[in-house]
Amino acid sequence: MKVKQGRRIILAIFDAHCDVLMKMFIDPDISFLDSAKLHITKRGLLDAGGKVQCFAIYIPEKVHPDMRFQSALAMVDIFHEKILSEPEMKFIRSKTDIDNLKEKEIGAMLTLEGCDCIGNDLLKLKTLLHLGVSSVGLTWNYANLVADGALETRGSGLTRFGTEVVTLLNEQSIWCDLSHLSEAGFWDTLKRADFPIASHSNANNLCSHPRNLNDSQIKALLQKNGVIGVTFVPQFLSSGYSASIKDILNHIDHICSLGGEKQIGFGSDFDGIEHMVDKLASFNDYHNLINELNRLYSAEFVKGLLFENFTRNFPR
Repeated sequence: MKVKQGRRIILAIFDAHCDVLMKMFIDPDISFLDSAKLHITKRGLLDAGGKVQCFAIYIPEKVHPDMRFQSALAMVDIFHEKILSEPEMKFIRSKTDIDNLKEKEIGAMLTLEGCDCIGNDLLKLKTLLHLGVSSVGLTWNYANLVADGALETRGSGLTRFGTEVVTLLNEQSIWCDLSHLSEAGFWDTLKRADFPIASHSNANNLCSHPRNLNDSQIKALLQKNGVIGVTFVPQFLSSGYSASIKDILNHIDHICSLGGEKQIGFGSDFDGIEHMVDKLASFNDYHNLINELNRLYSAEFVKGLLFENFTRNFPR
């Protein structure tokens, strides 16, 4: 898909992860239209070719456990009242919704990053699915009642309740997001999930970080028709807190070498990170990355990477 803008033709972008809702939850005065406090704004999406943007419900750890589901509902309300209220923004719940987007429309998808907010109550997850959540990440970095996260020292896998969660996602044809899981949790979940993805994870072979996936994990995810979103978190791209677009390209090349040419996209993690990739400080800078992609790869590959691979994989 291409987006016409004046005399320019901008390639459409599907970005599988951002934390705009968290920032707007913390600071209710932030405007999605054009706030300088956001890496992703409506104006930035329009200017840079954003076509489908996933908005994560992520509950900060400082929120008391008793208030986490209420906080999740507050973010759903922000999504509907402050994101979808913008005339160009359209709610995405199915692949048909994506296919029906008009030239100047942007799809907004609601996702859940971590099941901490549901405790051990499947009804709470069902409620979020009814409200439009189309992708569910089981954990953030630490343990909850579903599974252990990537930084949990115990390193355990999926719980009995976690198995119920994955079964529900299968029944509802919902993406099951493996990013942030412990390695044991990854393998337990991949065995059971019908629609697995990793929305924002990189290659551990190039950058040894617990949040990145090793080659065996990447291959197994690809074999199950999952998509992996390369993320712009500097410490997941290279050692330390600095990274370049070349580092992103290295992770793309490595995942492709494992068979991921048609199963790779982007999950920027904009608005969830403090340190930025050089020349990629916000969504408006996507063109710097796209210029390099167009220079090095075929047009077909670039379109798949930016938009078509995640769209093709959408389960509903």
